[in-house]
Amino acid sequence: MTENILYPWKQETIINYTQRLLLSYKYWTGQSLLNIDGTPELMTQALWKAPFVVASHSMEETPILNYGNRQALYLWEMSWEQFTRTPSRETAKPSERKDRQLLLTQAKTQGYVSAHPGIRISSKGREFSISNAIIWNVLDENQQQCGQAATFQQWKYI
Repeated sequence: MTENILYPWKQETIINYTQRLLLSYKYWTGQSLLNIDGTPELMTQALWKAPFVVASHSMEETPILNYGNRQALYLWEMSWEQFTRTPSRETAKPSERKDRQLLLTQAKTQGYVSAHPGIRISSKGREFSISNAIIWNVLDENQQQCGQAATFQQWKYI
């Protein structure tokens, strides 16, 4: 395996995108996602190793996952390569996708939404409930939306 697959957080594109994730989270919520300061590389590594889930997708008509920290990959039972090729809708059970899409639309309009519960499904069919999630718009350097992200600390297999 290449270092980019084993350590995606070392890629320059991921370091830059992580900065967008962190700055956008603070912009919308007024809070810091990480309780550390440091270089972009240090912050990217800290987010990768965080004990909570962070995942995001692109803005195409069918959004594709473009970032997942180590905890997200573990929970959805995917490698980095699998994760970053997956349509984001596939992270939710089919019966949950309509509600999920409504929340994404609400976040797109408001900037972010919080306290989102739901049922998600891993790549191997393992279901888990999430609670207290926050979904926010990821902004680029020109304050244009370039993605949406979610974070949560609480989940339970069902």
